[in-house]
Amino acid sequence: MTSARPVTQHESGGEGGSVLTAAAIAQLTGGRLEGDEHASVSSVASLDRAQAGQLSFCASPKYASQLAGTLASVVLVAPDVARAASGGGTATRVVVEKPHDALVSLLPRLYRSPAAEPGIHPTAVIGRGAQIGDGVSIGPFVHVGDGARIGARSVLDAHVVVGTGARLGEECQLRPSVTLYPGAEVGNRVVIHSGAVIGSDGFGYVFRDGRHEKIPHVGRCVIEDDVEIGAGTTIDRGSIDDTVIGAGTKIDNLVQVAHNVRIGRLCMIVSQAGISGSTRIEDGVVIGGQAGLQGHHTIGKGARIGGQSGVFGDVPAGESWSGYPARPHREALRAQATLFRLSAMLKRIEQLLASFGQKDQ
Repeated sequence: MTSARPVTQHESGGEGGSVLTAAAIAQLTGGRLEGDEHASVSSVASLDRAQAGQLSFCASPKYASQLAGTLASVVLVAPDVARAASGGGTATRVVVEKPHDALVSLLPRLYRSPAAEPGIHPTAVIGRGAQIGDGVSIGPFVHVGDGARIGARSVLDAHVVVGTGARLGEECQLRPSVTLYPGAEVGNRVVIHSGAVIGSDGFGYVFRDGRHEKIPHVGRCVIEDDVEIGAGTTIDRGSIDDTVIGAGTKIDNLVQVAHNVRIGRLCMIVSQAGISGSTRIEDGVVIGGQAGLQGHHTIGKGARIGGQSGVFGDVPAGESWSGYPARPHREALRAQATLFRLSAMLKRIEQLLASFGQKDQ
């Protein structure tokens, strides 16, 4: 029987640990147990660095050889991996169709975030007429503006600012130093990570009388339910329209969303992407890291934009585009391959010209 060593707070990233047996893992994931049902784990690690008392996974036969050498107590394995590594290694196995999915379902059980205690820290400032729901936790040096509303069971970590008249739904989590500008509206179960700014003015000016004159922004910034927004991301309020982030959309760190942008449901936007004003992004779109989207265009439902792409026009629904300027992905690959062949072609042309010159002499 392999027992789990207690997980430390340092190893768990600050979350409290718990212990699962191989039998419990098989039951929770619907997997087939191979080995010691009493083997127990309290944390997760990759195959190559896992120690006794840790859970790991192997989803591809490419890594099946690592099973023989892993020190993990329990490994989640795909059926084809189990066949490829039959009899190898001493770790207890739980055979599941999708090891990644199974691991994701187990992580909340192994790493339990400490529950926030309801209450208002003595250093917090609560404005006049602010409404605070039941079970809300407000941390040190938080500022809640006049007339703001905080939904039940939401958590505001240290130095969060909720501006005048802003609305925050139920069961939200605002990590340290998040700023909701006045008038921002955030739905239920939204997670916003440290340093994100919601509802700041957009970048809008007119050149008049020899200077850049700022366009007042009077639109809202609306974040719908079940959205997650990464650290350092900025989402501008609308100028006269609203900026809207659709339900279930996930936005990575360091993303810029400009004024009047409308993003649909269940989109994925990867870090350092920049979305210019009045862009329309329909449901289920995926935008790769460092992609840039010019304003006033539409990205169709289910489209995919490759990393570092430069989008200067509409993208049809369901298509994959990449490159700079962005174009259909296969076309972009052909263009890039042609460019890579160009240097060899030029070298050959230079050789031909040199040989003709020698003949002329």
